[in-house]
Amino acid sequence: YCAPTARAPTPGRSDGRLAAVVDDLCRHSSSETGSALRGPRLAALPSRDEIATIVERLRSVLFPGYFGTSEVSAQSVRFHVGSNLDRVLRDLQEQILRGFCFTCPQDEPERCQQCEQRAMDTTHEFLVRLPHIQKLLFKDAIAAYNGDPAATSPDEAVFCYPGLMAIASYRIAHQLSLIGVPLIPRMITEHAHSITGIDIHPGATIDEALFIDHGTGVVVGETCQIGKQVRIYQGVTLGAKSFPLDENGNPVKGIPRHPIVEDEVIIYSGATILGRVRIGRGSVIGGNVWLTRSVPAGSQITQIPVRQEAFENGEGI
Repeated sequence: YCAPTARAPTPGRSDGRLAAVVDDLCRHSSSETGSALRGPRLAALPSRDEIATIVERLRSVLFPGYFGTSEVSAQSVRFHVGSNLDRVLRDLQEQILRGFCFTCPQDEPERCQQCEQRAMDTTHEFLVRLPHIQKLLFKDAIAAYNGDPAATSPDEAVFCYPGLMAIASYRIAHQLSLIGVPLIPRMITEHAHSITGIDIHPGATIDEALFIDHGTGVVVGETCQIGKQVRIYQGVTLGAKSFPLDENGNPVKGIPRHPIVEDEVIIYSGATILGRVRIGRGSVIGGNVWLTRSVPAGSQITQIPVRQEAFENGEGI
């Protein structure tokens, strides 16, 4: 004997259950989230897909001929850059406007007018920063070529290296962050994170000629400062220790809590450096080192001395 199987509900005849679930979902997303989540508002939200497309177009502007159409010559490069940049600015201004509107009261029309003007001004401010971003990325590409004996040219780094892709997204996002664009910078770096496995917060400060080799699992925190000609290998974490809480038990935001890495430092794979510590110029941090203290310039840090120091301090190994 086989028990009769339940019949699937006929589309459009759900005895009101579908409507009830829809009502609950909409109510929860609009009213019960309170200040924790803003939920749908009168203005459209920033689009993750549109922002990813904008970043790709920016890459074709910053590296003409490498991304997007490859049919770029010395005669057509100005047209290629100009046409792509015109499209980017229009689309980017729309996304920046959405970001501003998302963070301001929507029941005040004059505030939305302010957002429109602010989005226009901010987009043009970003425009004039693009040559600076390009110069930094060229130096990053050269650093990748000089830092990797397997690289045949800086062009190979531009085409192929996930580290340079993540750095490019970071440098775009960082400039947007500096001029006060909300939400979108983090969307840009998290998109790069999902593709490359490299997580660089847009608030970090990174000087020229950074090389991230292999890259998977690299984490660079929000208040991290990285100097010139730094080389980082896969699995490195530049993170924070446990952050302080205020009198209400909420985490204190925005305080410096990540490492300062000075010029010409090399950090090998798997190293973890936590807290507001300073890694002196020209230091070499060995693989799998766990470091929570500052080290002077020219230091050579490996696992054995760190473990011995921890043992002597009663911290275990």
